[in-house]
Amino acid sequence: MSGYLPEEVVLEILHRLPVKSLIRFRCVSKSWNSLITSTAFINSHLTRSLSLPSNSSKLIVRHCVDKPYLEHYKLIDDNNDSFDQIQNIEFPLTSRRIQHFELIGSANGLFSLYEQECFILWNPSIRKFITLPKPCITVKTHGKVTCRSAFGFDLRTNDYKVVRIAFQCRTNTSEEAKIPLVEIHSLNEGSWRKTSAGDSFSRGISFDDWRQPSASLNGAVHFVANDRDNNCCPLVLSFNLGDEAFRVISVPNGAFHTSDYVHTSVIGGSLSLLCHDTYRHTVNKCCSIWVMKEYGVVDSWTKQFTVNLNGGEIIRVLGLQGNGNIYFF
Repeated sequence: MSGYLPEEVVLEILHRLPVKSLIRFRCVSKSWNSLITSTAFINSHLTRSLSLPSNSSKLIVRHCVDKPYLEHYKLIDDNNDSFDQIQNIEFPLTSRRIQHFELIGSANGLFSLYEQECFILWNPSIRKFITLPKPCITVKTHGKVTCRSAFGFDLRTNDYKVVRIAFQCRTNTSEEAKIPLVEIHSLNEGSWRKTSAGDSFSRGISFDDWRQPSASLNGAVHFVANDRDNNCCPLVLSFNLGDEAFRVISVPNGAFHTSDYVHTSVIGGSLSLLCHDTYRHTVNKCCSIWVMKEYGVVDSWTKQFTVNLNGGEIIRVLGLQGNGNIYFF
């Protein structure tokens, strides 16, 4: 049929097809396979797919169980009140060294997973994954390091990047803290490279929760960190994947305490903070959800909800559905 249709018409038809159909149609001809697997087509198809209401309102929920150690992923319609339409997603990996993979982050339906210096990118839509090359900064090359990692999408170059922030351990308590080493893996380049991004990292900033996934938004990844120079008050540390520099986003003055458990999220397309009070010392009583209405504008932080955790019956709030329902466990 393609011989009787103009190329632009074929391209328009393929753009409208779901990923599963495109995978099958790669077998039609070499020219179709080349087109469908090209970077330009993948990026344009992804952009168009994400703009559709049917695709922009999907949630993927991860659930881990022990003995045997398994990870389960489920696809849920974000605007559906019923759980009858939950779709199970086959997870193709089994961790060999630890119990479960650490989830680094997600962007545009891609997931980044980690286990002991091994990074994996997984696309559940096409049931494919790739293992990234070994990082440059390892125990053998730099000694013992503590790393905070993130995964996001660079809007400037249409590239997916994994970021590693590596802190070298001090040999004694009197030694001054070193600026962290930073390396980035670019999916387009297919390799890791060390950068000078650590120069924009303030020495007074530290991380409390090292395993919480970062939030990817507007071409940057976002962490919750502490300011040691200001009574360990929480703040949002962003890393722009385009200019590869760290920046600090202040949180609402007096909104959080040093003992609160706070992590970043994206709710309704906005940078958000989920704050569980007195997480470190007593049973959680409530969770406040703050949303930055205008990205980068500190005064636009707004407390959207306060969730009563029933004296510990609810452990943690995970996020919100598009219809206002709240996920928790």
